[in-house]
Amino acid sequence: MYLLELAGEDDAFARCEARSAVTDVSRLAPGLASARGIDSRGVRRLAYTHRASELVGTTDASVESARLLLELAGVERGGSVRVRARRVRDTAVDTQRAERELGSVLVERGFSVDLEEPDHELRAVFSGDTCALGWLAAASRRDFAARAPTDKPFFQPGSMDPLLARAIANIAGAGPGATILDPMCGTGGVLVEAGLAGARVIGADAQWKMTHGARENLAHYDVEFDLFRGDATRIPLRDGTIDGVVFDAPYGRQSKIEGELTPLVEGALGEARRIAPRAVVVADRPWTDAVESVGWTVEDRFERRVHGSLTRYISVLG
Repeated sequence: MYLLELAGEDDAFARCEARSAVTDVSRLAPGLASARGIDSRGVRRLAYTHRASELVGTTDASVESARLLLELAGVERGGSVRVRARRVRDTAVDTQRAERELGSVLVERGFSVDLEEPDHELRAVFSGDTCALGWLAAASRRDFAARAPTDKPFFQPGSMDPLLARAIANIAGAGPGATILDPMCGTGGVLVEAGLAGARVIGADAQWKMTHGARENLAHYDVEFDLFRGDATRIPLRDGTIDGVVFDAPYGRQSKIEGELTPLVEGALGEARRIAPRAVVVADRPWTDAVESVGWTVEDRFERRVHGSLTRYISVLG
């Protein structure tokens, strides 16, 4: 079993993304999940999971209980070690004391201490009334800040942040050997993240300005891509040729815009259904009728508040 340290406040969304890299994900405690198996390379691509560790066990959220758990556990490894203790969401535990106490147990078992480049790292994570111990197995690559929308060659207001873009790409199936399509690619943010995750990416947008800008952004990050100006309701690809579709639907509630959006979103959903078995749609509403009318099933749906007047709905379709 493995311990997952989740990022952000929406654990359900983090667990959904984690399923792209691990198996049998279950809630363990706030900010924590367990998994039966992991793909280490897949974990490194995750946005909303910080780390995956081989689970030693769980106990009460106290230093004494954590020490007893480690003392009773069999440790079939040697070499150098460091201990890292972490509180999740303001759990009141002295993490420095926890590191000292657990470190002393390991030293008694023959480990040497190396705080810089150890052979092993023991993780002690305290959340609510739970403490979980695990040996670090994989960590995600936290380089998203380097791809902030405003730092890209081409930027437009409202561009999706790379953390969310990577999560959505992962949920859609991005990874080595997969092909991901964004038929409303805008500045190309989701395509950049899907490409960096190892997928082949294809994008389209109705506006020449956007396709030109997305090309700049994708080339800037050395992502290989196919990009064209086109209509999301008429994608020139054969049935079943894409592994996953993802798009951020235009927002708008005014009656004039509403009349234009409905056929666009319905058409895009229908095309996605034709060419792929899976889709992730981001929008300012659930679009439930449109989703069901073209034969999609909603596997998961998440709400993420952006500000007082805007909530993003993320629908995972299969």
